[in-house]
Amino acid sequence: MPGRHVTDCQKGLFMKLRKTHSIEVASAKAGFSRATGYRVLADPPIPSQETKPRGRRRPDPLADVFDTVVVPILENSPGIRPVGVFQELMRRHPELDPGVRRTLERRIRLWRAEHGPDQDVIFRQKHEPGRQGLSDFTRMGALGVTVAGEPLDHLLYHFRLAWSGFTHAHVVLGGESFTALAEGLQDALWHLGGVPRQHRTDSLSAAFCNLRKDEAQDMTERYEALCEHYGMAVSRNNRGLAHENGSIEGPHGHLKRSVADALALRGSPDFDDLDAYRSFIAEVVGRANAHRSKAIEAERATLGDLPAIRTADYEPISVNVTSSSGFVLRRVFYTVPSRLIGHRLGGRMYDDRLELFLSGTHVLTLPRGRADATGPNVHVVNYRHVIHSLKKKPGALLNLVYRDELFPREAYRRCFERALERLSERDACRLTVGLLALAHEENCEAELATEIDRALKAGQLPDLAELKGRFAPQRGEMPSVDVTRPPLVGYGALLSVGEAA
Repeated sequence: MPGRHVTDCQKGLFMKLRKTHSIEVASAKAGFSRATGYRVLADPPIPSQETKPRGRRRPDPLADVFDTVVVPILENSPGIRPVGVFQELMRRHPELDPGVRRTLERRIRLWRAEHGPDQDVIFRQKHEPGRQGLSDFTRMGALGVTVAGEPLDHLLYHFRLAWSGFTHAHVVLGGESFTALAEGLQDALWHLGGVPRQHRTDSLSAAFCNLRKDEAQDMTERYEALCEHYGMAVSRNNRGLAHENGSIEGPHGHLKRSVADALALRGSPDFDDLDAYRSFIAEVVGRANAHRSKAIEAERATLGDLPAIRTADYEPISVNVTSSSGFVLRRVFYTVPSRLIGHRLGGRMYDDRLELFLSGTHVLTLPRGRADATGPNVHVVNYRHVIHSLKKKPGALLNLVYRDELFPREAYRRCFERALERLSERDACRLTVGLLALAHEENCEAELATEIDRALKAGQLPDLAELKGRFAPQRGEMPSVDVTRPPLVGYGALLSVGEAA
């Protein structure tokens, strides 16, 4: 074909066919013209031996500067990027055409291949069944998962067996804390039904202090006790070398892509509640493990035995309940029922909740809140804890520190804002507190929010009296019962009948 060179294979086929066919037929079967056939026949060497080295078609634009300017820069600053070299070169020689950037990058790459420093070598490892399990955390915010319409900024704790690829994932709402590591790791081991001989992580702050690089042993006491409880040796990769934990760093991407695909097939990244999302993650991981079931069963036989019980996967806490009917823990204010004011509560802080105890008796479970290191304090408020006192002092709602967090649903907040626009501050507070009290006393929070929304959309404020009549239970009247006493003479007649018998 015009514009294409004859290959060695074409010429060999032509020379073979020429023995039994004419030049026209042999040329056609070899894929070129009759004129090319005559030329090939007159030139016996194969094309690859005829090709002459291709020379430059234009002058080298870097001939005057590469050895004198670029090479010294590369030798003095081995880690500099090619774009940095290009910018410095253009500063020193503005007469150069900016189009030399790609030529410069290619030339630098070749120079480094011949004269650059040695690079780190990755040594592939051979894994043994039952030897190593790995833990790490990975961020999932990019998937856009929402719970009840609110974005869920979360991590996944990821555990994996290096040999069989058994995978376990646990949704983590906070950071890489010890409680998240302990809970996720123990869930994985008990779901697996055995213990590997070694547990490997990167430099997790949940497991290691990471304060001084010259410390050979900087495990936290809690992490050391956790691994000792399960009889696992501790291992970690060198700081900053994530590829040494490649048996789980690479599968992070596979897990995220599997979750993303499952979300796409589901049709929506929104979930009704956190438990529904956790069940979804468990289903995705379960399907992945099903594909490796034979290898997992083979490795399960080589694992060590589980201990008799789990160890602590929480952080113990102790708090004093103040007159505000709450306490502050790690810059987060939590409300509790007012009957606990003045008491000291013990508790357990998990990754997603607080379990509170009074004299060893469980009294309350609260969702865990988290405050940024430099941000404002956070409030975890349940209006049911304080509504009975707020009814007595509704005006306290106006400047309440945690007012915005007090409203259980958006409808109540918008109702208060609309009431402030149309009513006096006192009446607005009374209306809003009355609605909250009605929602609490009649257990109609969701239904009442629907009615509030309907009124606000109609441009009106909700009628508290009308809503009380609708949601309050109808109190019936006691029926009046008249009891007629029989005459005593009748009893004598009954006695006489008994004597006759």
